[in-house]
Amino acid sequence: MLTRLLSHDLPRNRLLSVVLLVVLVALAAAPFLFASTRALNVAAKVMVFIVLAASFDLLLGYTGIVSFAHTMFFGIGAYGVAIASTHWGPGWAAVAVGALAALLLAALLSFVIGLFSLRVRAIFFAMITLAVASAFLTLASQLSAFTGGEDGLTFRVPEALQPGTQYVDDPVLGASVDGRFVTYYLLFVVSLGLVLAMLRIVNSPFGRVLQAIRENDFRAEAIGYRTVVYRTLSNVLAALFAALAGVLLALWLRYNGPDTTLSFEIMLDVLLIVVIGGMGTIYGAVVGSVLLVLAQNYLQDLMKVGAGAVEGVPVLSQLISPDRWLLWLGILFVLSVYYFPSGVVGRLRAWRARRR
Repeated sequence: MLTRLLSHDLPRNRLLSVVLLVVLVALAAAPFLFASTRALNVAAKVMVFIVLAASFDLLLGYTGIVSFAHTMFFGIGAYGVAIASTHWGPGWAAVAVGALAALLLAALLSFVIGLFSLRVRAIFFAMITLAVASAFLTLASQLSAFTGGEDGLTFRVPEALQPGTQYVDDPVLGASVDGRFVTYYLLFVVSLGLVLAMLRIVNSPFGRVLQAIRENDFRAEAIGYRTVVYRTLSNVLAALFAALAGVLLALWLRYNGPDTTLSFEIMLDVLLIVVIGGMGTIYGAVVGSVLLVLAQNYLQDLMKVGAGAVEGVPVLSQLISPDRWLLWLGILFVLSVYYFPSGVVGRLRAWRARRR
């Protein structure tokens, strides 16, 4: 049953299986394990980035396409819900219409970009997607009457998802069962379903063709596969999953703005997640998202503890200063790429293969 659920794509490493199980249990029980709002926000962000990074891996890891417009579709999903909820008020109808409109727009744009750009060489396609994403970011920032401009849009979600909605008067195992609780588990169930759906796609005959195109597109074309069609479909599927990730983030934050979903920094984060976790493995998106999001949120706090322990030491206290957490974050990522060139998941699977 589990093998079928995972589309016969098992972790193939005992340590990796344990890590994935721990991540799944921690995310499933986060409202009960972590009382602070910050920890719950981190867990929700991990789930959203798992979906976003896995969808980008459909392009980069499985098809060999380098695109810098992926966060554009992420922002389209979030803006769809935000704009619809702002103009029509809180309600499931506004969420449904906004999400559906976002998915249609993401599918249309990705189809057009794929159809007209995927015939060119990889570097030129990357530049085209970067230009389109930059233009969309500028458009979202300037259309203040529609998108809220640089300030973004703050909106209300349906009453069932509002923090003020209490379902149980007393806490259950330390967790308050309210609208925020329901929203979290909505994100958990949908994210898990989307990851399993992507596993099914990459392990289907369609996914095998994408991997063949990644390895040698000329040979795939020679044996009868229209590579442009498959690349375009891969582009559309990745855009749809990214838009759904944006919908989930908007529902959780009840806000969206250019810096929240459209910034180039998010695109770099997604690229780092895929590279560190392991390209061509959906599990790599899980591992990479956990590592990156935890590092971004807790590395500075950890360095504060370390700085307090070495206070007074001339050079060391300056190096471990919390103000330099970005420097150490970069060093950690450089070391991880150096020692795990195929990503964490790829390295773990290679170790198992050598032992066998």
